[in-house]
Amino acid sequence: MGLLNWLFHRERVHVSPMDAARIDEAVERILAIHPRLKMAIRYRHRLKRPVAATLHYADQLIASLPATLEANSDAWSSNPCLRAFFATPDDIARAFGHSDEVRAFFERNPDAVNVYGTLGMALTERHVLGVVLDGDTVRHDVAQTTLCFSDHRVRICGRTELGLRQEIVRRLIDQFALEGLSRLATDRAKLLARGRELMQERVDLLHRQGTGIRSVVGGGATAQSEELTRVQAQMAENSQSLAALRVPTDIIELGLKGICEVFSKPSEYAYIKNRKIRIDMMNVVQESNAQGGREIEFHFARIPGPTPETRAFALVRFNRSDLPPGGLNIDAAMRAF
Repeated sequence: MGLLNWLFHRERVHVSPMDAARIDEAVERILAIHPRLKMAIRYRHRLKRPVAATLHYADQLIASLPATLEANSDAWSSNPCLRAFFATPDDIARAFGHSDEVRAFFERNPDAVNVYGTLGMALTERHVLGVVLDGDTVRHDVAQTTLCFSDHRVRICGRTELGLRQEIVRRLIDQFALEGLSRLATDRAKLLARGRELMQERVDLLHRQGTGIRSVVGGGATAQSEELTRVQAQMAENSQSLAALRVPTDIIELGLKGICEVFSKPSEYAYIKNRKIRIDMMNVVQESNAQGGREIEFHFARIPGPTPETRAFALVRFNRSDLPPGGLNIDAAMRAF
């Protein structure tokens, strides 16, 4: 049961040696992205519980993924998912041939017969008017939705399916660490902005109170006793706010707190979901009871960041013998002109 059976106590976290090793590996990946966390007090102990929560969440996500697809031209004719993903069987080898990661994998592993990888794709849903055969009647200008898979990329590779799934978990850890770092940058900017506001407020209050040379030579509006009492109360509140802010000294603690919050609630920052849909041979979405359609299932992931996006993906296995020769494709280059 692994992560499901962890028993947490106030000061100690009891885990199996294997789970402890996974937590340690995840912490090291976090530190590689945000090394200043090492300066925080008891940072490893404080990271254990949130990291465990994220590993549990990641394990659930990976377990929900179906088995890998055999990605080759022969499978294209019989597998409805491959037919939906690729317009022609030759496009499969072309996509893998364009992947630097796939070529690098085979170079590093000369004995590997195949590679397991994640096939990421952009998914576009187009709403068009088409032709539909309704019994013996042909209907024109019927509203339809077509699926278009494009921008095929293979970025993560492994020798086995298990190894690939484990690598995806590692990349999820990296993603959550990035989210924590991004959150720190945002929070620090807000703190600095708040600090500037408080300092400007303090300057204004001090002027109203008559601090400085004004108290010697006068000038400006003179605060009455009742208003002066109000200003002094505001000054005291301002002092408390500035003391609580402590931007420079708290930045490391703020970073660790943000990382812990992200890893404690991973589902709020990244997700993987599946989608089942019925389409025809032209990737036109069909009703669930339509004749001649075929059901496909694929997954999609939300990618946070400066420009968030959602990408479809599948786990695939590709054979070394199907990899096209490297180098410049002269025929394709000539056709481009």
